[in-house]
Amino acid sequence: MEKSLEPIVKNLQDKFGATYEEFRDEVHCFVKPEQIVDALITLRDEHRFELLSAQTAVDYYPQTSPRFHVIYQLTSLAQNLSVQLRVPVNGDNPKVPTAANVYKTAVWRERELLDMFGIEFEGHPDPRRILMPEDADGHPLRKDYPLGYEEPQFTFNFDEIDLRKPYAKE
Repeated sequence: MEKSLEPIVKNLQDKFGATYEEFRDEVHCFVKPEQIVDALITLRDEHRFELLSAQTAVDYYPQTSPRFHVIYQLTSLAQNLSVQLRVPVNGDNPKVPTAANVYKTAVWRERELLDMFGIEFEGHPDPRRILMPEDADGHPLRKDYPLGYEEPQFTFNFDEIDLRKPYAKE
């Protein structure tokens, strides 16, 4: 781990019981959902991580506990540092407190996560769908979302696929 990240990770461990892992020179700290807002405030105010550069999620389906990780990529422009917070979330009714009061960019990103993964952010100021229609069923980035696959038609399988295609009746 980079020497400049050691006191930051130590602070997260002491205050929140965070665990961490390193992968390819990146530090990933794991905190509980109920601690994420305080951890973000600590990183913003005490360690000058002024930018929420990315917020996304990972679906570990068929694993259900935790099924998702909500990921917060934070950057300190002043120190040229980056750290990632990860929040493990169960698959049944996934909820995390909103980070919109800490970083304004979270408003849009959390709406995307609600739309694409179905992860709710408690206390969010505008929890509407942003990418999909309001009446859409499901969440397209979940691994159990049906793909609606259609096999490509080539010369060798033209007749077989043509039989299965729906055509208007005359």
